Amino acid sequence: MSLTDAELAAELAGQAGRLLLETRAALVARGEGGKALGAAGDLAANALLCAALRDQRPDDGLLSEEEKDNPARLAQRRVWIVDPLDGTREYGEERADWAVHVALAMDGVAEGGAVALPGLGLVLRSDQPHPLPPAAAMPRMLVSRTRPAPEAVAVAERLGAELVPMGSAGAKAMAVVRGEAEIYLHTGGQYEWDSCAPVAVARAHGLHVSRADGSPLVYNQADTSMPDLLICRPEWAARVLEAMPR
Repeated sequence: MSLTDAELAAELAGQAGRLLLETRAALVARGEGGKALGAAGDLAANALLCAALRDQRPDDGLLSEEEKDNPARLAQRRVWIVDPLDGTREYGEERADWAVHVALAMDGVAEGGAVALPGLGLVLRSDQPHPLPPAAAMPRMLVSRTRPAPEAVAVAERLGAELVPMGSAGAKAMAVVRGEAEIYLHTGGQYEWDSCAPVAVARAHGLHVSRADGSPLVYNQADTSMPDLLICRPEWAARVLEAMPR
C-alpha cells in the first residue's frame, strides 16, 4: 500500500535523520569535526530525500536548500519543500538541537509534513497531532542561541517572557509543540525550507502560525526568502503581535 503524503514525509525525515547520525558518527570516529560534519551531512541527507521524492512523487515539484532551484515548480500545485539538515552548526558541534524538514506545500500552504529531531530520537508529524501540554504561567520565548533578533528581545521584554536560546528553527518550533516554550518569534531572515515543515506540524497541533505582522505564510514563491515567522500558543498570538516594534 502506498504511503500518504504525511506518512511519506515522516518516513523520509526519519530515514534522513538516521543517516545523519550514522554519517556524523563515522566522521567523528575518523577525527573529523565542525564544518566538515555539516557539509557531509547536508550532502548525504539531501541525496536521500531528493532521490526518494523524485521516485515516489515524480509529478510533484521539489524545493530543497541543497538543490539548484527549478523554476518549473512555480507552475505546480504540489511542491515538496525540504531542509535536509536544519542546524548545520549544531550538528557539527554534536549537539541535539538540529532537525530534518520534509513538507508538502499545496497551493502555497504548508499542508503537511514532518520534522525529525534525530538527536532526541523523535519525529513530529502533521498527521499525528497530540494535545498541547499545559502552558507555563509566564511565557518562554525561543531565540537563536548565537544571534537573538532585537525584535524578539524587545517583545520578550514587553511580555515579561523568559528568553530560551536554542539551535535550529525546526528544534525551536518543535519545542513549542512539545510544551518546552510558548512562543517562537524569528525576525532575522529565513527561507521557505526553514519553516515549511515546522509550520505544517505546528498548525496541525493547534498552534498559531504566521508572519511577524500576522499575515499568512505563503510557500512556493519565486523569491524563497521568508524573513520572519511566528509560531506560538494561540492564547499568546494577539499579545505577541501587539508587542511587535512598530
